[in-house]
Amino acid sequence: MKRRQFITLLGGAATAAWPLAARAQPGERVRRVGVLMGYPESDPAAQAQVAAFQQELHRLGWEEGHNVQINVRFPAADVERVRAILVELMNLRPDVLVSNTNLVTAVLRADVETTPIIFIYVGDPVGSGFVKTDARPDGNLTGFANWDSPAMTGKWLELLKEIAPEVDRVGFMMHPETPAHVAFFKSAAAVAPSLNLELAPLDVHDADEIERGLTAFSTERNGGIVVVPHAVTLTNSDLIVGLAARLRLPALYPSALYPKAGGLISYGPDPITQFQQGAGYVDRILRGAKPADLPVQHPTKYQLVINLKTAKALGLTVPTSMQLLADEVIE
Repeated sequence: MKRRQFITLLGGAATAAWPLAARAQPGERVRRVGVLMGYPESDPAAQAQVAAFQQELHRLGWEEGHNVQINVRFPAADVERVRAILVELMNLRPDVLVSNTNLVTAVLRADVETTPIIFIYVGDPVGSGFVKTDARPDGNLTGFANWDSPAMTGKWLELLKEIAPEVDRVGFMMHPETPAHVAFFKSAAAVAPSLNLELAPLDVHDADEIERGLTAFSTERNGGIVVVPHAVTLTNSDLIVGLAARLRLPALYPSALYPKAGGLISYGPDPITQFQQGAGYVDRILRGAKPADLPVQHPTKYQLVINLKTAKALGLTVPTSMQLLADEVIE
């Protein structure tokens, strides 16, 4: 082989190994990704999840301002704001939308007919009407569920009873119009009698209902609460944690952000991992895949996080066996 041919071949091989961002040509179309978060922008957990999503896209070869533009918005739990932001993002002609929480995803499902949508951290995608089946979504939506099945919610009750044995009444904080929450409540209600627990729904739509509901529930003894993941509960996480402490209610939460903010205990999937996985699906969509061909994925690992300081403040002694099983113990 001649020297010039060898150099040309070597240069071509090196170019093929470069990330997509490095290979992008000056005239290449910049792809657009719209992200709608069911959190307030001030929430550190929301910022960490968005950062993980952006970092994973960059690792996959998508460089902000070079071959991709990522537009992130934080409508939180405000449905009208979700709709207004969606209009704004659709005017930018996105190649793919990313939704977070059932509330945000429900709006996108109703208003977006063809643009691919990747949902992240949602409950019961089939029961919520987002996809026909997990294996074959058969539409323009697919993504990542936050629970393997509604039956997993029984684990919440078991853990709450283990860390707070005196609890015999559990307020199940849920958004009653969310189909996944209805399924979660029915599943938990089926398990409650075997744990000698009386289960009561705590229906919430906003901060006022959260405060009124918890205050009224706390008037009777031996109560505890389970908080279901939703844009409303995520947006008001600090309020819920503060009220649970003031009203001395042992509480189990769906993600680690709550015990890290002073809550008692959490059990659920890691949202950071799901946002990284979501970036992988966005990458595949941008490279030509269809949502209908990407199955809905469910968590394979759940995190148990316990705040010992909060337990002590509530007069609870956390069993050593439970501490050993925890993924994180906050001292």
